[in-house]
Amino acid sequence: MLIDAIKSRLSSEFPGCDIDAQADGNHCHVRIVGEVFEGLRSVKRQQMVYAALNEWIADGSVHAVHMNLQTPAEAQA
Repeated sequence: MLIDAIKSRLSSEFPGCDIDAQADGNHCHVRIVGEVFEGLRSVKRQQMVYAALNEWIADGSVHAVHMNLQTPAEAQA
């Protein structure tokens, strides 16, 4: 399934992060919590995820990605 491939890709691109991904048709909901986002603005964080998912965005398998991207401190606040 596509969502399994997405989860696998995100896990390899964001090692050590807490990752949850779900799909609703061609819409994907992604939550990633990790130190990798420390000091980065929202746009840069999103660009990192879009780069990881570009294969599926480009071929139309994924139409929209809803993201919740946080550092551990932000997630606890």
